[in-house]
Amino acid sequence: METTLAQQHAAHRRDGTPPAGIRIDRLDRAIGALVDHASDIADALSDDFGHRSRQGSLVSDVAASIEPLKHAKHHVRAWMRRDYRGVSPAPLALLGARAWVDYQPKGVVGVIAPWNFPFNLTFAPLAGILAAGNRAMIKPSEFTPTSSALMQAMVAKAFDASEVAVVTGDQGVGEAFAALPFDHLLFTGATSVARHVMRAAAENLVPITLELGGKSPAIIGRDADLDLAARRLLFGKTLNAGQICVAPDYALVPKASVDAFAEALARNVARMFPTLRGNPDYTSIINDRHKARLEALLEDARAKGATVRELNPTNESLDSRRMAPTLVLNATEDMAVVREEIFGPILPMVSYGRLDDAIAYVNDRPRPLSLYYFGNGRADQEHVLANIVAGGVTLNDTVVHLTQDNLPFGGIGPSGMGAYHGFDGFRTFSHARSVYRQSRFDITAMLRPPYGKAIERILSLKIRR
Repeated sequence: METTLAQQHAAHRRDGTPPAGIRIDRLDRAIGALVDHASDIADALSDDFGHRSRQGSLVSDVAASIEPLKHAKHHVRAWMRRDYRGVSPAPLALLGARAWVDYQPKGVVGVIAPWNFPFNLTFAPLAGILAAGNRAMIKPSEFTPTSSALMQAMVAKAFDASEVAVVTGDQGVGEAFAALPFDHLLFTGATSVARHVMRAAAENLVPITLELGGKSPAIIGRDADLDLAARRLLFGKTLNAGQICVAPDYALVPKASVDAFAEALARNVARMFPTLRGNPDYTSIINDRHKARLEALLEDARAKGATVRELNPTNESLDSRRMAPTLVLNATEDMAVVREEIFGPILPMVSYGRLDDAIAYVNDRPRPLSLYYFGNGRADQEHVLANIVAGGVTLNDTVVHLTQDNLPFGGIGPSGMGAYHGFDGFRTFSHARSVYRQSRFDITAMLRPPYGKAIERILSLKIRR
């Protein structure tokens, strides 16, 4: 890893800031790698998960990775343009002074990618990294070894190691990777691991972007269409069997609507997945350890008085580490399923009285990566938006804000720091270098000693209310 990093740093110093043509070529090669290996990616992900929806993989890890790369390719020339700014005081511009910002590549960006969407959460940020003119080293998860090996082969075929390289290995390799002196480090994963990654990066003062998770709430408003809200909430909760950082982690439901909403969820699970056993559209839990953790959450909730309702339309026994969508009714604070990030197809439901009670419930907890509100009243929508701080919001759906290339994606506090996607990704992985070009007139002479009456006049104008 140290050799590869040294090679990339040397190449960056040798070649300098790459022109738009080279950046576009690199983006094109990343797109080509995904297109050429789309079927292989779906196969590898299914192998790693035990079973993963093939169409789901092609949507989330292939198509959703190609789109940000194409978006960057289309816009990179505009993003690279010199950003002229006004000079101060303004009259200096009349004398020829100029100010601007150049967006320079930082150099080599390290990417630590997670197991839940290994290709998307590598190639989507790679769009901003390559558009900004950087080189990259990637460490995929050891939990998806087939996908990691495929990614390594794909990247090696498309890129020279001095441009982009993939490093595979276990937790020890990951720890050593996080400690390398990159010019920027992107980590996507658990908050608990992020603390270690941030400490390691701090040793070399490496700037870091953290994309984490947490408890993302879905608030069901009093005027929500319950059937539509259930269908759209289930999209986010069953995508990848809930193993997604922006999945709705719990639902806040008006007291009078809890039973009706539970029934709406059951109806819509049956529409989406008439059967679960052997269903090619329904994904398995990544491994036995994670499935056991999810089952332990349910056992804890039962023991503490919750009603656990499995939404299994035909009550069949499940295979390949599959877990049915499951509701936890009467969820309370002492339950682990309410306190801990779930990362699976379990949905605790918490009742509320007034909308302000739901807002207070969210605000009493760490700031979430995502917030979902279902309801058509604009005043209520704006009230929720004004009073809850979250990484990103989708109104009347789930997950969709994540797919918008023109919106930054990122968390706040325990759910992350920094953002990427589109121009915001380009800027995250660039150094915004300020430049001031002085006028040919010696207009700063009065600021140099010996001081006289001219500086006194200037100070009398500046030091006042």
